[in-house]
Amino acid sequence: MRTDKILYGSAYYLEYMPYNRVDEDFKLMKKAGMNVIRIGESTWSTWEPKEGRFDFSLLDAMLDASEKYELDVIIGTPTYAIPDWLTVKYPDILADTHDGPGRYGHRQNMDITHPGYREHCEKIIRAMLEHIKGRKTIIGYQLDNETKSYDTCGERVQKRFAEYLKQKFGNLDALNLEFGLNYWSNRITDWDHLPDVRGTINASLNAEFRKFQRMLVTEFLWWQASIVREYATDDQFITQNFDYGWKDYSYGLQPEVNQYQAAKCMTVAGCDIYHLSQDKLTGAEIAMGGAIARSIKRDNYFVLETQSQGNITWLPYEGQLRLQAFSHFSSGANSVLYWNWHSIHNAIESYWKGVLSHDLTENATYLEACTIGQDLATHGNRLKNLKKNCKAAIILDNQSLVGLQEFSLETGTPNPGGFDYNDIFRMIFDACYRLNLECDVLHADDLMEHMLGSSLHPQSSVCSLLEKYELIITPAMYSAPAQLLYALKNYVAAGGHLLSTFKTGFSNEHLKIYHDKQPHLLHECFGMYYQQFTVPSNVMLSTGSNAEHFIELLIPDGCETWIGYDNKHYSKYAAATYHKYQKGDTCYLGCALNPQDMEALIERYCNAIGLILPEVQFPIIVKSGVNENNKQLTYYFNYSDEEVSFVPNVSGTNVLTGKNIQAGKEIYLKEWDFIIIEQN
Repeated sequence: MRTDKILYGSAYYLEYMPYNRVDEDFKLMKKAGMNVIRIGESTWSTWEPKEGRFDFSLLDAMLDASEKYELDVIIGTPTYAIPDWLTVKYPDILADTHDGPGRYGHRQNMDITHPGYREHCEKIIRAMLEHIKGRKTIIGYQLDNETKSYDTCGERVQKRFAEYLKQKFGNLDALNLEFGLNYWSNRITDWDHLPDVRGTINASLNAEFRKFQRMLVTEFLWWQASIVREYATDDQFITQNFDYGWKDYSYGLQPEVNQYQAAKCMTVAGCDIYHLSQDKLTGAEIAMGGAIARSIKRDNYFVLETQSQGNITWLPYEGQLRLQAFSHFSSGANSVLYWNWHSIHNAIESYWKGVLSHDLTENATYLEACTIGQDLATHGNRLKNLKKNCKAAIILDNQSLVGLQEFSLETGTPNPGGFDYNDIFRMIFDACYRLNLECDVLHADDLMEHMLGSSLHPQSSVCSLLEKYELIITPAMYSAPAQLLYALKNYVAAGGHLLSTFKTGFSNEHLKIYHDKQPHLLHECFGMYYQQFTVPSNVMLSTGSNAEHFIELLIPDGCETWIGYDNKHYSKYAAATYHKYQKGDTCYLGCALNPQDMEALIERYCNAIGLILPEVQFPIIVKSGVNENNKQLTYYFNYSDEEVSFVPNVSGTNVLTGKNIQAGKEIYLKEWDFIIIEQN
């Protein structure tokens, strides 16, 4: 979605404050150059302290102040944390999960399918939106907050799942065959006998249930959007703050939501990106989160939450807050909003610090935030609505993620931990990032929809979404419908370049493992196949590094071996291969690599296919795109604690200083600094 300015601000909660200081806070925001606040989504019990008794006085105070200080407002529906009286009225409103019934206290613990929950959600949404309609500073609405299914799987949900399976498969024989339910006498003989899925040992059935849970999230958000749309004007957007897979910070694809499907009811995709800081700040999570968010609607997106101070260990060094904000803009974000404005004085997030610390006065982080606001006020129109022009794309898939959660790569058993789908994705993405190979993300569902709309025979499948890229990468595309595999094969045959990792093409869309040569349908394309795989123990690669986590023993069948095994038992097998197939070529990686080996493999493949990489590499990060004035913007970031120098390959104007930049002339960047060049 195009915006007329970059949105810069924070979440604000007058209802959390120790006293009413809205005027003082909004003056500080204006001084910082902020132009937007995000409010309203967190405190249902404040807006409706007793059933049917609404109190929007604090909401009015924030909206009054937003008009006084000319701050735009994004307002959220307050449905992700329920009031106590609702749990008293409906004791079964808390989600019954794999771990049993929930307890009141935490947020996001309710059954989003519960009729009573839905009834009261609608009442509070309508009451709030009816109360605030016509407020001129409201520019958009956020649906709920980081919505999930919260693992609801009680009796009501189990019955809905049985109906879903019945509609999808039509008859039990088809279901039993596709899911292999003869195993351990799990065959289902009557739709009414479908057992509670929480006890299943069948990965296909469990994965289908998790897909169904993701569909519940999609349905819930669509339902909320339909209510909000009755009140929203044509110039007000609808969004949601999607989050990511989490390993103490934003890490990869969100396993519990199909964001591509859920966002179809929205105007613009929003996201929450959090990351390590200080000496561990690399910018990789900002780029990764941006690539996923950009892919959801294949457009610019909003960063609705990111850190200012954040977690105790994330207090930024001088310069890092600016570096982070402009890193978001360079990925195509049209907003940066901090969570949150002020540090909380009570409860679980007391030490997740805001722009202001607990003393609620100006500090070093706030003063640096002011410099961002000043830059945006002067130069924001040249940075907004950036269109990316990536040459590579990574295909991501929720079902493949689930497949590798069902069976550990390192043990082959259920309930895994350790090395997983997002680790494989990040192994690839981070190497590309460090090499300054910018990547888009493609959702497997998006690709399938494009192909299913085609009149071509499945074996002739082509996909225009693939054809625009010089390089397609599939990290562990474990769940691979045949039509998608044919599309990849045809992409290569027509001249495309494909880099795939282990476990690509291993099973179909229901996690039924293919029973022919692996990788299914693509073994000729890769010029190799494999029959066996294992977890390495003291296995050395030809790179000089130890193989870790997982290896496939690739049998060359026309391909070149690029990486082998320096091990007497596995020396006849390949670990990474290269193969020319018709007009294109492929590279297949059959094992996990350390960061250095992964970068070397990608760099070698890019050289082989003629994809030119920038001469500079991490800690100098290069990101680019075209602004709405049709000018190429190139960002150079220094993600290190030392001054660095480099030679740019573009000439133009330094956006922030107005000085001319000449290609080929050395530039110095201070620690955690950056430059933006607008080409002439």
